[in-house]
Amino acid sequence: VQLQASGGGLVLAGGSLRLSCTASGLPFSSYYMAWFRQSPGKEREFVGAISRTAHRTSYPDSVRGRFTISRDNAKNTVYLQMNSLKPEDTAVYYCAADLPNMTDQPYDYEYWGRGTQVTVSS
Repeated sequence: VQLQASGGGLVLAGGSLRLSCTASGLPFSSYYMAWFRQSPGKEREFVGAISRTAHRTSYPDSVRGRFTISRDNAKNTVYLQMNSLKPEDTAVYYCAADLPNMTDQPYDYEYWGRGTQVTVSS
């Protein structure tokens, strides 16, 4: 199983980025997908999750209204559209896959990508 995240980079505060995560080696449409982030010295933080058919999404208060998670099961890809970025959004962003649940807890997720760096400058 591989989850390959891409799309990170350096952006000015107020700008936008779209992250992508393409999965291989698993039945993608059967898995709940999520994004987490982690910055140095901090625990991994939930950013968003999406159900198998994209009918349900979940976000923490810190990103709700600014970030949107979506998926394309035909392309085995999950996306994270990030708007109105703030310096505190700076982190390594990880995608994750879980078969039985859509949760906000990193330990629930079975498969993880390597992460992509997002840096927001003020």
